[in-house]
Amino acid sequence: MIEVSYGLNRVYHSVMHFDIKNGKIWIQQNMTDVDLAQEILEMGIPKEDIVLGLQPPYKRSYTGYGVA
Repeated sequence: MIEVSYGLNRVYHSVMHFDIKNGKIWIQQNMTDVDLAQEILEMGIPKEDIVLGLQPPYKRSYTGYGVA
């Protein structure tokens, strides 16, 4: 997370954003060159328990990962 204050304006930017919803890991944002889904798979989390929330809902079923 990057947070910088310039006078009265606050600039906030997260590099990675994960949520855990209904027992699944949702990758909401990834501004790195790391394949976060692959990293999570290598930690032993099943593919169906990883949701690529950064993808629109209609595309998620084509990713091979969980859909929600």
